[in-house]
Amino acid sequence: MNPKLLEEAYKRCRNICSEYARTYYLASLLMTKQRQKAIWAIYAWGTRIDEMVDGPNAVYMSKSFLDRWEERLEDIFDGRPYDILDAALTDTVSNFCLDIKSFKEMIEGMRMDTWKSRYKNFQELYLYCYYVAGTTGIITVPVMGIAAESSVSAKSIYNAAIHFGIANQLTNILRDVGEDALRGRIYLPQDELEQFGLSDDDVFARKVSDNWREFMKEQIARARFYYSLAEQGISHLDKASHWPLGSSLLLYQNILDAIENNDYDNLTKRARVGKIKKLLILSRAYKKAQPVPGSIFH
Repeated sequence: MNPKLLEEAYKRCRNICSEYARTYYLASLLMTKQRQKAIWAIYAWGTRIDEMVDGPNAVYMSKSFLDRWEERLEDIFDGRPYDILDAALTDTVSNFCLDIKSFKEMIEGMRMDTWKSRYKNFQELYLYCYYVAGTTGIITVPVMGIAAESSVSAKSIYNAAIHFGIANQLTNILRDVGEDALRGRIYLPQDELEQFGLSDDDVFARKVSDNWREFMKEQIARARFYYSLAEQGISHLDKASHWPLGSSLLLYQNILDAIENNDYDNLTKRARVGKIKKLLILSRAYKKAQPVPGSIFH
């Protein structure tokens, strides 16, 4: 592809990432140029599917559109991009030898969104989180690069990456409970809601009760557990990836802090991390990323 057109393709992917995922975008700015562009291309591809499933025009989409999108994905991997945004992903696939399997699994997760709006238990929710976000972790490992000096198996590093995606998706779910409820969706384990004396009606009523606060404490603790599993893998990636990934992890964890600071009201409020706090987090992540003995980012 013409280098100028390819540069324009990545620029458009960058714009999508900066508009739809400010936290991811901020972390991507700390990466090497080639990794930046790859992350933008991957995210733009995923966002386009998500918008078709959850966006304002979703009601006009037929159920077969995801089948067509999967066919386009195969064309992307065969070097036949359909449009300029696809071209950026074709280039990324070539540069980093990405595998199509996780992309197809992500599409499967989007299919779940077309017919499923409740999850009986965490096992069901985990599967959904794996499809839509754990796959992203798998996809990005080759982009971030495994450190040559890593002493652990590649499988353990990929597992940590999956946990990172799971943790991020659980955080998104907890941040967006109120917004999802307005669309008739509840991405929370039904059996655990019941254990705390809660039901769908309580979510739709959007009233924060003591039971809700206790329920949220458990959900937040679970997300933090997955972050702790994810954190163990960062130090085994290429050193240049430690700061951006450490920043992303801390930024997302602070969304959980913000929910707590809102007295667990994620039904009528959206948890946010302010700009000054974000800058402080970047500084903290940078210090952790330095090769200091005893640090997880060494």
